[in-house]
Amino acid sequence: MPSSSMVASSVKIKDFKLDVLLKITNAINENFSREELFEIFEDVLKNKLEIGKLALFIRENDWNCAIRYGISDEEFQLDAERDLLGITEITYLNITAEKQFEHFDVIIPVFHKQKPLAYLLIGDIDEERIEISPTIKHRPFIQTLTNIIVVAIENKILAKERIQQEGIKKELQLASEMQSMLFPKELPSNDKIHVAAFYQPHQQVGGDYYDYIRLNDHEVVFCLADVSGKGIPAAFLMSNFQAYLRTLIRKIPLFYLVQRLNSKVMQSAKGEKFITLFIAKYNVNTRVLNYINAGHNPPLLYSGTKDKSKEQDRFNLLKTGCTGLGMFEELPKVDEGIINVDENSTLLCYTDGVVELENPAGQEFGLEALKIIMQECASESVDSLNDTIRDRLIEHKAGGPYIDDIALFSCKFF
Repeated sequence: MPSSSMVASSVKIKDFKLDVLLKITNAINENFSREELFEIFEDVLKNKLEIGKLALFIRENDWNCAIRYGISDEEFQLDAERDLLGITEITYLNITAEKQFEHFDVIIPVFHKQKPLAYLLIGDIDEERIEISPTIKHRPFIQTLTNIIVVAIENKILAKERIQQEGIKKELQLASEMQSMLFPKELPSNDKIHVAAFYQPHQQVGGDYYDYIRLNDHEVVFCLADVSGKGIPAAFLMSNFQAYLRTLIRKIPLFYLVQRLNSKVMQSAKGEKFITLFIAKYNVNTRVLNYINAGHNPPLLYSGTKDKSKEQDRFNLLKTGCTGLGMFEELPKVDEGIINVDENSTLLCYTDGVVELENPAGQEFGLEALKIIMQECASESVDSLNDTIRDRLIEHKAGGPYIDDIALFSCKFF
C-alpha cells in the first residue's frame, strides 16, 4: 500500500503538470510569440523536470533545431532530414544506437495527417543514478506538452501564410483591376469599322494586351501584343509598354515606332523577356491597312469579296514585319506591310494561347480551326465571331486547363 508521502508526491506532480498545461494554454490563447513558447517549454523540461539533454527539431520553411541544450556544438551531429525523417513512432535508444544519437534516450516524433512537424530528442545528464529516469517517468507528459507547443507553432505558421495569401490575393485583385484599365473602355461599332475583343488571363493578371486608338477622323491604330511569361512580371512589363506606345503613336510612323519600342523593352526586361506585337494603322477613307508584325502569330484577314470559287484564297496571313521586341539590341530588319481591304472583310488577331490550346489527346486547337470559324461567321458580327471561338476553345479543351493567356481582337471593315 503506497505511503501518504508517496500519495502526496503523486498529487503534487499531477498538480504541477496541470499548472504547466494551463500556463501553456493561456500563453497560446494570449498569442505569445514562437520564442516565448519555446522559452516556457525549455524551462519546464530543463528546470522543472530535470531533463538533462534536449534537441527539438521543427519544420517551418525548412527543418531547423529550435531548442538545444546539454550538448556542445562539437558533440551535436544530428541532421533532421538525414537522421529523423524515417522515424514515425516513439523510439527508445540504446547503447548500440548510431553515433549521432549517443547523447539521447528517446526520440518523440510529432505528426499531423502523416506529415512530420517536429522531432524531440531527450536524454539524462546523470546516467548512473538509481531512480527512474525523468525521460521515462515523464515521457507521456513530455509528449503531450511537445504536441501542444508544436501544433501551436504550426498554427502560427499557417495563420501567417493565410495572411500572406490574403495579401497576395488583394494585390492580385488590385493588379487585375489596374490591368483592366489598360484596355480601351469602348471599341467602335459604326458604318466604317466594328471592333470586338476578348481577354482571359491564365492567372488573375497576364501579359496579353490589345488596344485601339483613334488618331483623327479617318485614321485608327490597333494592336495586339503578348509578353513572354505570365503573371505579375508580364503584366508589369506590358503596362510600361502600353504607356510608351501610346506616348509615341501620334508622333512617329510605325516603322520607327517598333524600333523605339524594341529599345524600351530591351531596357526594361534586360533580355530576360520579349514581346510579340501586331500593330496596324487603318485609313477608313482609302481602305489601306499598314501593319508591322513583330514576331506575333500572323492575324487572319478574311476577304469580303463575293467570289467564293477559291475559298482558301480569301485568307491572307499578315506576316510582314520583324522579330519580336526585346530579342535584340537593334532590330535586324523591319518591313512594313501594306494591304487594301475589301468591303465586308474580317480581321482576326489572336495570341498563341488560342492556337496552342491542347485537348486531352495533346492536339492543338490550331490555325485551321480559326479559319473554319471565320468562314462560318462571315456574315455575323465580330462579337459573335469571338463568342464562337471561345465556345469552341471550351469544347476543345474538354474540361482541361487553359495553358496560357488568351486574347482575341477582331475587326469588321464595311
